[in-house]
Amino acid sequence: MTTGFPADGGCDCKAVRYRLATEPMIVHCCHCRWCQRETGSAFVLNALIEKARVEILAGAPDPVATPSHSGRGQTIFRCPACRLALWSQYSIPTVWFVRVGTLDNPDLAPPNIHIFTSTKQPWFELPAGVPAFPEYYDSTKLWPAASLERRAAAFAAAGR
Repeated sequence: MTTGFPADGGCDCKAVRYRLATEPMIVHCCHCRWCQRETGSAFVLNALIEKARVEILAGAPDPVATPSHSGRGQTIFRCPACRLALWSQYSIPTVWFVRVGTLDNPDLAPPNIHIFTSTKQPWFELPAGVPAFPEYYDSTKLWPAASLERRAAAFAAAGR
């Protein structure tokens, strides 16, 4: 990943601003139909980062309970004014999936992996050299050691 952290981001109307203290553990490019529907796009870029490494600088995001493909649901944190989705929280409350497009400089977080490519839009060409999987994948085999350590700590903090 590119250096440049801490990195700030926020919503369109600037009512909510946040800062990522460090680079994310990993960045997913998810091509599942759920993400396509939720974003109105071909995929979503999510920077997985520990909640403790995200500082809210202004505003208070509105948590919205939303169904998910897994059936366990997710909470999407949205700006209460412009309703832009800033990040999601799935079953591990200590890990947030920050929408890369909400960073002031989204170039800082290119995707490390493409997932759920079995439902990707047929016109989208997967880039060479970036791992891609038809569904999900075994993170223990692909994440860098430092990211796995961070993930283990985040899971432990969540009691898992």
